[in-house]
Amino acid sequence: MAEITSKIGRRKTAVARISMTPGKGQIKINGRTLTDYFPSEILQIVVNQPFALTNTVGSFDITAKIDGGGIKGQAEALRMAISRALQTQDAELRSPLKKEGFLTRDPRMVERKKPGRAKARKRFQFSKR
Repeated sequence: MAEITSKIGRRKTAVARISMTPGKGQIKINGRTLTDYFPSEILQIVVNQPFALTNTVGSFDITAKIDGGGIKGQAEALRMAISRALQTQDAELRSPLKKEGFLTRDPRMVERKKPGRAKARKRFQFSKR
């Protein structure tokens, strides 16, 4: 039986859980195709970057569950999960993936709103009298 690799990728508040199997290069996201889920061509390119970098285009089928965050965060979370799965399949792929930054978690999150403030850092207008 074909080897199934399950990995998780995160960016901001988006979380992508994938299972990767050897196949024809089909990508299913939340039951929809890649072009259906990410209509923007730029986001499709972002998702396929790890395959293009490692010359494995059309080698693996991916089934993904994505939730949270915005559309760009979801695409980059999926890219990270795919990169992690490719690295598990072949240890020699780690170096180019790491060099491009596909294995690095982007930790930037929205700062929380504080009490007594309008937003995270913005203050209410000061009135002297």
